[in-house]
Amino acid sequence: MSTAEPGTTEPDIRWLVLVVKPPAEPSRHRVAVWRELRKVGALSLGQGVWAVPDMPAFADGIARAIALTEQAEGQTIALNASGRSPRDAARFQALFTAARSADWTEFLADCGTFEQELAKEIRKQKFTLAELEEEEQSLERLRRRHRDLTTRDVFGAPEASEAGERLKQCTAACEDYAERVLAALHQIPERDQ
Repeated sequence: MSTAEPGTTEPDIRWLVLVVKPPAEPSRHRVAVWRELRKVGALSLGQGVWAVPDMPAFADGIARAIALTEQAEGQTIALNASGRSPRDAARFQALFTAARSADWTEFLADCGTFEQELAKEIRKQKFTLAELEEEEQSLERLRRRHRDLTTRDVFGAPEASEAGERLKQCTAACEDYAERVLAALHQIPERDQ
């Protein structure tokens, strides 16, 4: 039996709605489940109610959230859903994409912070291997975050392409800093004459 309105087609996007009820105490169980759902990119629909597109990209994270809840002797109910009408389906998709846009905006800000940090080290002429290693670790965190966001952004938030370009700029800036560090380390010190 179709849930679509007469004269319309069934929406293509299916959603997994997860109703989560971890035990009230200790709070660490609620926090662990909340973190896992946020990490996977689930959309909070209200207290204890989360949704993700029913796609393989979200399956492992949802399974971990369910396992965490059950290990804490809480309860979960997983439901398949779609919009009742194409308008409802579009609204749900828009809410999910807006959440991804917020994630991308935060990523873009992190890219700006990374580039500012590199510029500061160049101004201070802090060209050490320890600093280079720290900056390379920061770049690797940006890469992992970009990969994670790309996986969750199944509908293509508008900020995604800009984020890809900014990551390339961060990579180029880090490579420039690495060259400066290596040049400084290979410099032959002047001897007192």
